Amino acid sequence: MADTKADKARWRQKTYEKAKGKAGERYPEFRTSSGITMEPLYTPDDVEGEYGEKLGYPGEYPFTRGVQPTMYRGRFWTMRQYAGFGTAEDANKRYHYLLQSGQTGLSVAFDLPTQMGRDADHARAHGEVGKVGVSISSLQDMEVLLKGIPLDQVSTSMTINATAPILLCLYAAVGEKNGVALEQLSGTVQNDILKEYMARGTYIYPPGPSLRLITNLFAFCAKRVPKWNPISISGYHIREAGSTAAQEIAFTLADGIAYVDAALKAGLEVDEFAGRLSFFFNVHNNFLEEIAKFRAARRLWARIMKERFKAKDPRSMMLRFHSQTAGSTLTAQQVDNNVVRVALQALAAVMGGTQSLHTNSRDEALALPSEESARLALRTQQVIAYESGVADVIDPMGGSFVVERLTDELEAKAEDYIRRIDEMGGMVEAIAKGYPQGEIQDAAYEAQRDVEQKRSVVVGVNQFQVKEPPPSGLLRVDETVERTQLERMKKLRAERDNATARRTVDALRKAAANPDENLIPLILDAVKAYATLGEISDAMRDVFGEHREHVVL
Repeated sequence: MADTKADKARWRQKTYEKAKGKAGERYPEFRTSSGITMEPLYTPDDVEGEYGEKLGYPGEYPFTRGVQPTMYRGRFWTMRQYAGFGTAEDANKRYHYLLQSGQTGLSVAFDLPTQMGRDADHARAHGEVGKVGVSISSLQDMEVLLKGIPLDQVSTSMTINATAPILLCLYAAVGEKNGVALEQLSGTVQNDILKEYMARGTYIYPPGPSLRLITNLFAFCAKRVPKWNPISISGYHIREAGSTAAQEIAFTLADGIAYVDAALKAGLEVDEFAGRLSFFFNVHNNFLEEIAKFRAARRLWARIMKERFKAKDPRSMMLRFHSQTAGSTLTAQQVDNNVVRVALQALAAVMGGTQSLHTNSRDEALALPSEESARLALRTQQVIAYESGVADVIDPMGGSFVVERLTDELEAKAEDYIRRIDEMGGMVEAIAKGYPQGEIQDAAYEAQRDVEQKRSVVVGVNQFQVKEPPPSGLLRVDETVERTQLERMKKLRAERDNATARRTVDALRKAAANPDENLIPLILDAVKAYATLGEISDAMRDVFGEHREHVVL
């Protein structure tokens, strides 16, 4: 191995000359998604600074090597498969199936009407009820969704944003009915509205009122639901929209900075809430870059919290994250190849130190996962956990010259993005100017060009194609789901105490006009009175209005 920079330079030149070959072709450049050039060999000279200072120890600042001192030697990551479709009965059946198959946490997918604050019987919900997630319009639906699930033993993640406060209150109300106190509930609501403006689009209210609801939930959970994560700051959808790994880190952490700023302005102390902030990242195809991405994000967030926000509690500096394999990498062609992609992505997440993980199913590029493919996706995690041996060692890639160099480079690129966002006045202003949206669009365009021009190979798509029969055995949501939900809504409105429901909604509408009032207790009162998700959302729409996207070209 080369011992000096001069030796390495000579070795590199010699290998370049060999690679050119007789035809004199240019030696190809190898780059990650973030534009980092991959050298053919890495040595100690490629790692900047002292290992000890940058690496530290697991469970200690700067958390490069993990947020827990024993990591998976203490216990495995939470195996949390994202699921939900059709009626509450349909989704409840799938949750019990996954738990019986060895899943260790729930993850709820909601349909678009639920995400947008529309009841199943609203005109705008037609054709979308139960299609991409479960339909939840009231406490009645939530009671069915969670039937038979011990909420004091199972943690639940809910991928919900604009209506996150309502869904958490519905969950809490079911817990109370089943004798589980707020203090016993554990889980997460995504509740990350900034990435919706940037990359996904399921927002309702303008940024100001949306941030108020988020910080209201921070304060409520800090006092009443101490085991609950009131936000999952999400880079996943930013990456799915086409960002690079460096952009995913930067824009996610810049969103996090905006939420911490908003909470401080609302009068909260940083160590009062920061320990319950959680994150959600994508796991893409470049194995080494993805491992480095998670390590860089942890280290950068720890420094931001310690130096920018003066956090004192080490828990406030920890970046705890859920991860999900990249849906955008799945192909409709040769779907069995997706099993291999998911396995490699899941392995990168584990070697990068994830706290919980969802593995996509092989058929998700075609339809919602079948039971068989959902089980195989879960088995992928179980094989990694119980058979591969990688969970036996903490941060097994720590000290790898290439991984440490990639960690440094990704951290530097992310810092540069955050600096530019700070100069614009923060993430809310940057989004208003279209800055992150433009960066993501440019990165997505370049990635697609690489595929179309075969600079990037997608096995089975632009190379190694085969003729295949049409897919079979796919899960389809029955069209009767919408009729079932409409009948349930009609019955609910006829049987509930309408006067009480109306009174709680009116109280919420009045409180929404007072910027100093925390709205979560009033939302909780409304859901307990069987006011619907749409009625509660509309009460706040009356006061806050709706966000209209400002398109920047």
